[in-house]
This record gives sequence, C-alpha cells and structure tokens, in this order.
Amino acid sequence: MKKVFVFIIVYSLSTNILNCQISYMVRGKIIDEVSETELQGAQVLILDSTFKMFTDSNGNFEFTDIIKKNIVLKITLEGYELKKIPITIQNNSGKLDLKVIRLVKKTIGDNNYGLIELSDQELQDDEKAESNIISGFLVSSKDVFLKTVAYDFSPTFFRPRSLGSEQRNILLNGVSMNKIHNGRPQWSNWGGLNDVMRNQEFSANMFPSTVSFGRIGGTLNITTLGANYRKGAKISYAMSNRSYKGRIMASYSSGYSNKDWAYTISVSKRFANQGFREGTPYNANSFFASVEKRINDKNKLNFTAVYAHNSRGKSSSITQEVFNLKSIKYNSYWGNQEDKIRNSRIRTIEEPIFQLNYFWRKNSNISIQTNITYQIGFVSNSRIDYGGTRITSNGDGSQSIVGGGLNPDPTYYQKLPSYFLRNSDNPDYTEAYLAQQKFLEDGQINWLSLYNANRNMEEQGGNTVYALYEDRKDDKQLSLNSILYLKLNNNFSLNGSVGYRTLNSENYAKIIDLLGGVRFLDVDVYGDNLEQAQSDLQNPNRLVGEGQKYKYNYNLKAIVIDGFLQSQYISKRIEAFLSLGLSSSKYLRTGLYENGAYPGSESLGKSEAIFFTGYGTKGGLTYKLSGRHLFTLNAAHFTQAPTTNNTFSNIRENNDIVFDIKKEIISAMDVGYFLRHPKINLKINAYWIKQEDNTHISFYFADGLSGLNTAENTAFVQEILTDIDRENMGIELGFDVRILPSLKLKGVAAIGQSVYNNNPNLYLTSDGLTEPLSYGRTNLKNYFIAGGPQRAYSLGFEYNDPKYWWFGATTNYFSNAYVNIAPITRTANFYTDTEGLPFNNYDPDIAKVLLRQQVFDPYFLVNVVGGKSWKIKQYYIGFFANVSNLLNTIYKTGGYEQSRNANYETLLEDKSRDFPLFGPKYWFGYGTSFYVSVNFRL
Repeated sequence: MKKVFVFIIVYSLSTNILNCQISYMVRGKIIDEVSETELQGAQVLILDSTFKMFTDSNGNFEFTDIIKKNIVLKITLEGYELKKIPITIQNNSGKLDLKVIRLVKKTIGDNNYGLIELSDQELQDDEKAESNIISGFLVSSKDVFLKTVAYDFSPTFFRPRSLGSEQRNILLNGVSMNKIHNGRPQWSNWGGLNDVMRNQEFSANMFPSTVSFGRIGGTLNITTLGANYRKGAKISYAMSNRSYKGRIMASYSSGYSNKDWAYTISVSKRFANQGFREGTPYNANSFFASVEKRINDKNKLNFTAVYAHNSRGKSSSITQEVFNLKSIKYNSYWGNQEDKIRNSRIRTIEEPIFQLNYFWRKNSNISIQTNITYQIGFVSNSRIDYGGTRITSNGDGSQSIVGGGLNPDPTYYQKLPSYFLRNSDNPDYTEAYLAQQKFLEDGQINWLSLYNANRNMEEQGGNTVYALYEDRKDDKQLSLNSILYLKLNNNFSLNGSVGYRTLNSENYAKIIDLLGGVRFLDVDVYGDNLEQAQSDLQNPNRLVGEGQKYKYNYNLKAIVIDGFLQSQYISKRIEAFLSLGLSSSKYLRTGLYENGAYPGSESLGKSEAIFFTGYGTKGGLTYKLSGRHLFTLNAAHFTQAPTTNNTFSNIRENNDIVFDIKKEIISAMDVGYFLRHPKINLKINAYWIKQEDNTHISFYFADGLSGLNTAENTAFVQEILTDIDRENMGIELGFDVRILPSLKLKGVAAIGQSVYNNNPNLYLTSDGLTEPLSYGRTNLKNYFIAGGPQRAYSLGFEYNDPKYWWFGATTNYFSNAYVNIAPITRTANFYTDTEGLPFNNYDPDIAKVLLRQQVFDPYFLVNVVGGKSWKIKQYYIGFFANVSNLLNTIYKTGGYEQSRNANYETLLEDKSRDFPLFGPKYWFGYGTSFYVSVNFRL
C-alpha cells in the first residue's frame, strides 16, 4: 500500500512538472519558388517526433504544443525537391512564424512528363479537336484522375463529365482565350511553347478561381510573367509518328537583373511530310517573349507576345467499306502531284497575341491586376470547289448555267464498289471489281486530272471547273479587364474582375489556286436560276482569279462585357465560397454581298442587333474532418449567351437569326470525398449536370425531304436544332497507393451517362425555300450524346528510382461510346412522303431497328512511359519516351450518321445493302505510336 501511495505522489508531481513546461508554436506558408503559388498537400513533419501534417489549400501549416526548442522540419511534395530546415525557437513568446518557405521543382527526375505536346496531337478541327484541347487543359493538374484523363484517355476523344471544351475556361494572365465564335479555346495559338506555358493555376470543375467566374468544366489560368521563370536555358529535340515527325524547341530566361528587369524567350519548330495518317503534312513555327519590369515593391509591368503559325493537312472520316479496303491510316483528302504529297484540306492558324499587364500590390491584403490584350490574325480551311460553270444563251433569249465537275473525292459513293452492287436484283460485279481494284491501287485525289479538265475547258472557251479555295476568318479582338484581390481578415477574402471584349471579324471565301485555269465564274452551280445563283447581285456573273474573294463575304461584330465577385471563407475545418457572375453580349452581322437566294436586306447590309444578358451563381463547401479526410459539395446555376456560330441560321449567306433563340441554362452539382495519406490518396466524386435551351446548326445534302413543294425531294439544307436539353451524371474515382518508397500503384474509373433529356425543335432552311420548313419535335430523348467513351477505366503503376530514372505503364479500358445520330430521321419527315402522308409500307418495328443508335465495341489500350535524367556539373540532360497503344488495337474514336437518307424508304433501302451507300462515317484512333524527346538544360 505504501508503494502504491508513493507511486501516485511521484506520478502527480511529474505530471505537474510536465504541464508546467513551456510549449512552442511554429507556422509557415509553402509556395512554389518560381510561380509563387501556394502549394497544397505538402507534407510537413518534425524529425524525431510524432508531429506531421499537410498544408491546406493556401499552403499554410501550423504546429502547436511543441516542447523542444531545437527542431528540424522536413518538407516533401511530389515533383519538388525535399527540404529540411533546422530551427531554434528563441523569442520569448514561444511563437515562430517562418513566413514563406519556397520549394524548388525537381530539375532531374522531373515527373512533368505530361507536357509532351499532348496539345499538339493531331490538332483536328471542330469535334476532333476536343480531346486535345481537354488534354492540354488538364495537364497542369496533379490529381491522379485528371492526369490520367490528360495522358491516357485523351486519344480516345474521352471528355470528362461528357463536357465539351466550350465548358472549360482558359485564360492567359487572367484574360479569357475562349473564342466568341464557338466558345472554345484555340490551343494552337500557343502550340509548341510548352516550356513557357507550364506556370498554370488550375481550378477543377466548379471549384473557385481567383481570376474568373469559370465554367462547369473548370478554369485554367496560364501565367507568363517574365520573373516566373527560372534563370537559365533549355533546348530539346523530339521525334514522333503522330501529328509531326520532329520538333526542336529552345528557351532562355534571364531572371531579375540589378535594375529589376526580367525576360524570357522561346522558339520552336514542328514539322512532318505526313503524320500517322497518310497525306497529313505539318508545319508549325512558334515564338514567345515576356518582359517584366519591377518598378518598386508595389508596382510592376509585364509585356507578353505570343506568335504561333500552324499549318497542317486534315484527315477524313471514312465508312466501314472504305476502312475494310484500306486501313486506319487512310485519308481521302490528298494525292500526289509531281511525286509530292498535296493535301486539299489544309488548316492554317496564325493569330498572334500581344498583352500588357500592370500589377499594383498595396500589401499582402490588397492587389489589382489590369490587362490589355490585342489579338489579330486568321484561320483558314482549304478545299476543292468543283462547281465551276459557264453561262449559255437559250433559244428564247434567256440564259442558264451549265457545267460543274465530278466530285474529286476518291471516296465519293459513286466511285466505290458498293455503288455498282446497289441493285440487288441486277448487281454489276464487273464494274464493282474494277472500282475496287482502282481504289486499292490508288484511292487518292488525281490532281493531274483536275489540271487537264481545266485546260480542256479553257481551250473550248469555258471557265475553270476545279479550283482550290479557302474559307477564311480574319479576326481582330481587343480585351480589357481588371482583377481585384482583397483579404478582409485571416478567414475572409474577396476577389473579382470586370472585363470588356470586342471582336471584329471578316469572313469570306478566297480562290488560292485555279489549278491551271484562268478564271472562275462566281455563281452557285445548284441555283434554280441565274439570278438566284448569284453570290453577289451587286456584281452579277463575276469572274474571279487567284487571291480574290468570292462565294460569301460578311463582317461580324461582337461585344462581350462580363464580371464576377467572389467571397471565400477559410478556417481550420471549413472552406467555403460563393460567386456571382454577370455578362452582356451583342452580335451584329454586316453582309457585303447581296446573295441571289436572299436579295436585298436579307443578306446585304446590317442584320438586326441581338443582345443577351447572362447571370450566374455558384458556391461550394469543403469540410475537413481532419487533415486526411475532406468532404466537398459544389453547386452552380447560370445562363450564357449562345455563340455567334449558333445565333445566325446561315451566317455565310444571310442575316437570318435563329427563331426564338434563347440563352443557354446550366445547372450542376457535385459531391466528393478526398483521402490524403502518406501512402494512399483517394478521390471519389459524384456529379449531375443539366444543360438546357442549347442550339445546334448543321449543313448537309438530304434525300427524301417532305414539304419542299417542288418536284424534287432533295436539297442542300441548314438544319437548325433548338431547345436542346442534355443531362450528364456519373461517378469519378481516382487513387494511388505507395507500395514502396519508389513504387506507386494507381487506378481511375469514370462511369458516366450523357443523354438528350428532351425532344428538341427542328427546322430546315435552304436556298430553294421561300420560308423555313419546320418538322416540329425530333424524338431524341434518351439517345446518348456522342463524343468519346462515357465509361473509362485505368490501372497502372509508376516507378521512380532514386538514381533518376523512372518507368510507368497503364492498362485502360473504354466502353459506351456512341455514333452521333441524325436528328432529321427522328422527325415526322421520317415516316411521311413528299405529300406529308405516312408511307404505306411503314413498319414501326423495322423503324425502331433502323433508328437504333450504334454503340462502338469496347477496347483495351496499353501505354508505357519512361525517362532518365542526368546531372553533369551544372548541366542537366533529360530523356523521355512514351509508347501509346502498345498492342496496336484498332478502335473507333467517334463517328456520325449521314443525314442523306432522311426518310424511312431511303434509309431502309440503303441499310438493306451489305455496304450502305451512305452508312455512318467513323474516325479511328492511332495504332501503336511513340514520342521520344531529349533535352539539355543549364
């Protein structure tokens, strides 16, 4: 009993002594040395103790109740060099604020291998550009899910949450780079400048951005301030078999001089006679310069100039019949001319950017950034015009148009074997065989035959039949905006911006090569009469030469004013934000040609000015159960103006505005759970997105149209789809597990569904129609949205050796990808004849089979990646290699139903054939492809 009593006395005394000991507090903020952005998720621990934590979203950490005065902090973060800081706490308060701690990115063993020209993989136009824009958008993220999407999923056209790039906002130093024409960023504007575009601030999905209200797909702000780049030089060379064969790139950064000047320059060139697809030449030159002047501690100026010229040959979509005869590398857009590859469809982009930024920073609590940006340049797309004609006099004194050539496309349906087998009762096997052999032996554009046809017509006193022309868009855009940051106290902050953009766009077609001819008659070969066929009634029967405008010519004026205000609250357990956005848009078309099909003010002069006012609100909450367990909730509801491309029903030819055009309405919500552990990182998100009142315009030639009030039931039409509702929902999962210090296992799953949520309105316009032809509702509800696989899975590993070499591999599985459906076949036109009466032979069960949406076969892709770095004195050498689709899997990335067969009878007849004449057209993914680069840095 006495021993127990003595023990209690001693224990109590020792506990009181311990409680009387002085405890200390240490805190600080961890940022990137170059960009000065706060680093979230850095592990901070005190050696020889149990103290360990991760920095919050602002890069802050804080330890309390430290007993020792002499400690060593150890800071680690993936992609950065380890840092150890010995500390002696000497002040009387027992509190030590380390202020800012800067981490240095690894210069050897650098894992930023994702910046390997993902943004330059086969930069196709429109839909095919989606995957590459999105991959470049997501490269900056360190999130395992988003990194996998950028590196492994993008070649398949996969789109996170089934959102297009128009729902993702890309900014350059706080200035929006999304185009007013289509809402999408033009990644080629800075293509090839990877080294100087690495400083990026990324906000995923609906999370807050400090520079923009953002969009539901997220926000990426690229910063190019002269002082943000590490001093030194770098040169690299890359080889690939994708879009280009070779790339050379060099950059140099001065760092701050004694007079507070800093500059960075970068140049690159990419080239190929042809890429993975046949006949796809590639030529791109890029230049970048950034100069910064630090006036004093509160003021600085920065000037950035970006120039990127990109010219490349497009590749074609193909039918199953063409694929069976050729391969995934086949491309119908080219042919040999004098033993050189010549592609008829060249896309050229040259839109330099000039930007001046002024920064005022009163203190760490108040700052304002003001930007002036001017972008000028052009985008052109070439193609062959085979509608050259001449005018002849009729016996009654009238005149008419005669001429026009055969379609030079080698995959034109009348040139393929299936055309000669189209009549099942009387197939022509001989002609089918000859057509097949001709296509197999050549199957490309015959440029010589086009020259000969033009020369023959000239000898007969006629005009040029074939000409190469380009659709051209010359833009001038001025952007002004200011961005405010205000820290109210340790928990609350405000930020916002106000901006103004004005666009002046000249749009026209231009002859670039008469292919041996002399003059081209500027009329529409398909016009009902000579007057209606005129491109410009102000200059009838005009003959044009090389370098001259023709077909259409109009100017577009757009003004966009927008702004947002955002409040953020951050505490130890809770982070919350609320954002409000406003926008105003004005569009005006001015026709410079009086089109014969739309005389007078219908096409010539100014259109009606159209205005849209948009608003938006979004908010979010993050609850930190601990430093390792986080729960998130985000929601948004906003409206936005339709793009100019979807506001005018036939913008090239007339001033008509889409009937009952509406603002787009977007509502979204997501919830998430994040686990941050030294060995395990886990992310689970569930999302729901609804897009309402969208508009979409398509152009095509259709057979089997009812209601035309003509003897023919065919026409080249503009299909206007309005009041489109879409619904996207799904689950996202990403994890990585550190099995060994150098070995990490990672996995990703994206399980989504994107469908039409209603039956939109559909009407057609055409040169031959006196008024639009409405077909009412098109039955699209519950059809799937096309645009890559809606479900994707990945499992892989990464090994990083302490001796600065690394290797990784992933196995990826994709499914639930669908062909893009033709809305016209889901309207009343499908089951009614030219008089509007139901077909006598219409069978609803057969119709259901005909209209069933095609789903592509699922497939696996295996990718491997690796690299090695060396340090030789003060120099660094890096090597990187990537092989995609190691097993050479053949797979479809996308496709669309042709709208040519617009009714039940024509579609039934065509689908009854072994190879339909107008079956769906597909895009195929790369086979086995590689990318290898070597860089030298000092």
